[in-house]
Amino acid sequence: MPESTPQREFALEVVEKLRAAGFEALWAGGCVRDQLLGLAPKDYDVATSAKPEEIRAVFGERRTLAIGASFGVITVRGRRRQGQVEVATFRTDAEYSDGRRPDSVHFTTAEHDAERRDFTINGLFFDPVRCEVVDYVGGRDDLDRKLVRAIGDPGLRLSEDKLRMLRAVRFAATFHFAIEPSTLAAIQAMAAEVTTVSAERIGAELRRMLVDRNRGVALDLLRETTLLARVLPEVDLLDAAGFATTRRILSALDEPTLALALAALLSQVDNARAPGAVGRRLRYTNREIERATWLLAHLPIVSDAPHAPWPQLQRVLVHDGVAELVALQAASAGPDDASLAFVRERLAWPAARLNPPPLIDGSDLIGHGLAPSPEFTRLLEAVRDAQLRGEIETTLGALALVQRLLDEGIPAEGLDAET
Repeated sequence: MPESTPQREFALEVVEKLRAAGFEALWAGGCVRDQLLGLAPKDYDVATSAKPEEIRAVFGERRTLAIGASFGVITVRGRRRQGQVEVATFRTDAEYSDGRRPDSVHFTTAEHDAERRDFTINGLFFDPVRCEVVDYVGGRDDLDRKLVRAIGDPGLRLSEDKLRMLRAVRFAATFHFAIEPSTLAAIQAMAAEVTTVSAERIGAELRRMLVDRNRGVALDLLRETTLLARVLPEVDLLDAAGFATTRRILSALDEPTLALALAALLSQVDNARAPGAVGRRLRYTNREIERATWLLAHLPIVSDAPHAPWPQLQRVLVHDGVAELVALQAASAGPDDASLAFVRERLAWPAARLNPPPLIDGSDLIGHGLAPSPEFTRLLEAVRDAQLRGEIETTLGALALVQRLLDEGIPAEGLDAET
């Protein structure tokens, strides 16, 4: 049994208050599954015979939010550190004409509520007062068998919400379960329809797979179910060697950010624009897309670090994404890679040596008689390169280099006429 936490205690309190008011109430869904697997639930959901307005009457309007009331869901807010608990009335669902939400719901019993859920391992209830599992759908047996099985007719259950196909893959990968054969066959038959789901929802499911420690297993299952061709066609088009390398690199990462996982996922795709195309399609943030793009663009420099010009490598090593870049190189080349050792040795340098303060800036150029112009960037970069190579060490030396560059023909539109 998971350790007691403020959130868990609050979820028990919610059940006890509903029962004291004469209603049936049980923990439901993922929190039951997780605790039976020996995992700490991330959150707790309660299912009850109380209708939305009755739930609000028990806990008071100030402590409840009715955002999901039309689907029988009320959010009950706890005290500090307790978080909140979603309390849902036992229900059955009408048709899912939009492939996401039921057109309407009808309030019913706990047994019928369990039967409308997606997979047996998510259809379990738990009585936290008696510490008893309530199982109407065979979910406990499937947990023991390590199976992800749709409740009832797999085709019908998956057609209600096409995202359930991706959820099946995620649950199977996360828990190292198999997908039950008839459920797997239904996913394979319906895989093309996953694109009717919104890009945001697909992206959210893939995000959870990619940052999970079993992301390599998820990639295998996406290919086996043929979902990969629909949600990540760039990866699906890789040949066997490219796919195997992608899986190896992705699996070797240790608790990656989404950006790092995305870079690993697309590391064998021969298209520099792939992170942008995939990231935008899945509605990832601009920051995540930019970081993944930067990682792949600069991986070749780190891969050849001992032979890269030091000014070029130094700029990479002082970038705020360098830790992720090193992680990507380690996953790609292995922990004993010579380039990786070289990079780590340089990163261990004192800050004053790795990234010495610039000798001059734009104000020094103006003081030298130059008016601001586009040439400032080129001049300052040339001076910085020379400084990093150890060719100059003082401001006077830097300004002398600037003058020499101007004398040798760098356009000097910014040079004052009187100078």
